Amino acid sequence: MRIRVYVGSEAHSGWFSDDLGATWVRPNSLSGLSVGAAIRGFSSHAQTPRSLLAATNFGIYNWDEYDQKWSRTKFPHDDVWAIAQSANDANLIYAGTCPGGLHRTRDGGNTWEEMKLPGLQPHSAVNNGPTRVTQILFDPQRPQTIWVTVEIGGIYCSVDGGETWAMLPDGLISADIHGIAVIVSDSGKRTILATTNRGLHRSENEGEKWQLVPLDSPWQYVRSVVLRPDGFRRIFLTNGDWPPGSNGRLLISDDFGASWQERLLPADLNSTVWCLGMHPSDPRRLFVATNLGQLFQSVDGGDIWTKTKREFGGIRAVHWRPVADDVPILSMKKSSVSLNPA
Repeated sequence: MRIRVYVGSEAHSGWFSDDLGATWVRPNSLSGLSVGAAIRGFSSHAQTPRSLLAATNFGIYNWDEYDQKWSRTKFPHDDVWAIAQSANDANLIYAGTCPGGLHRTRDGGNTWEEMKLPGLQPHSAVNNGPTRVTQILFDPQRPQTIWVTVEIGGIYCSVDGGETWAMLPDGLISADIHGIAVIVSDSGKRTILATTNRGLHRSENEGEKWQLVPLDSPWQYVRSVVLRPDGFRRIFLTNGDWPPGSNGRLLISDDFGASWQERLLPADLNSTVWCLGMHPSDPRRLFVATNLGQLFQSVDGGDIWTKTKREFGGIRAVHWRPVADDVPILSMKKSSVSLNPA
C-alpha cells in the first residue's frame, strides 16, 4: 500500500500527490470535471477503495482511482459544501448544500432524500446571502447521532439516524458555525466543541447549552476542530484573523479542550489556517492548510511540521488515504488522460 494525498481548491479543482507532496498533478477537464471547479470536501471509505467522493460547485463527483476519471453522481443539486459517509456503511452518505440544505442517500447515491432541518433558511439577513452546510459529522460513539453545522444557520443534531432533527442554539453568540467535534475524556465524559466566526464554543450536555471559550489568541475566528483519529486526546483547532485573512495559527489541546497552545508552522502564514487532513491508518501523519494555499505535513502527530513546496492559491479541503499498489500513479506518462503537472 502507498499513500495518496488530495487537495481541493476553491477555483482549480483537485490536486493529487503520490509522493507525499513533493509533486502534484491535476486531472484536466477531459477527465470529467472542470479544472475551474471548486472542491470543498472529500470522502473516502475502506469498503469502496477505488472511489473518492468530492463535494463541488457542480454537484457530487466520484473519482475512480483505476480509470482515472471523474463522473458526476445523481445528486440533484449543484453547490455542495460538505459530504460524509457512515463509518459502518459506505452507502449511507449525507451531503450539505448552499443555500443551506441537507440530503441523504442509503444506496450509495442512486437516490436522495432531503432532510427537514427545523428553522433552517436558505438565505440570511446577517450576510444578505445564502446559508451553507459546512460540516456533517457521524458521532464516533453513537452511530445513530449525526451533527450538522451551517454557516449563518446554526447547529443541528439527530439522535435517531436522521429521522428527526433539533436546532441547538442556546448559548451560541453567533449562528455562523464552521465545524464541530465530539471529545470523550478518559473518564468517558463527552464534550462537544463548535467553531464560529466569533469564537470557540463548548457544550457539556450534548449541545443543549453552549458556552464561549475565549482563546489566548489575537483572533477568535476559528474554522476546523478535529480530534486525532486514534482517539488520543490531542485536538487540533484552526485559527486566524478572518477569511481569507492575513494571519493564522494552529492551536493544539492535549487536555480535551481545557487549554490550547499554538504550534508554530514553518512559514510566515499568508492567511487563516483553514483545514486538516487525517486518516486512521496512520494517526500521526497529518496535513494542515491555510485558506490561501499553504500546505504543511507532520509525521509525528502534530509536534513538528514541514511545508510543501507547492502552494495552491486557495485550499478548501485536504484528504489522504492509503491506496493499493496496483492503483496507477498519476503522471503525464502513465495517465490515460491528460494531466496538468506541478
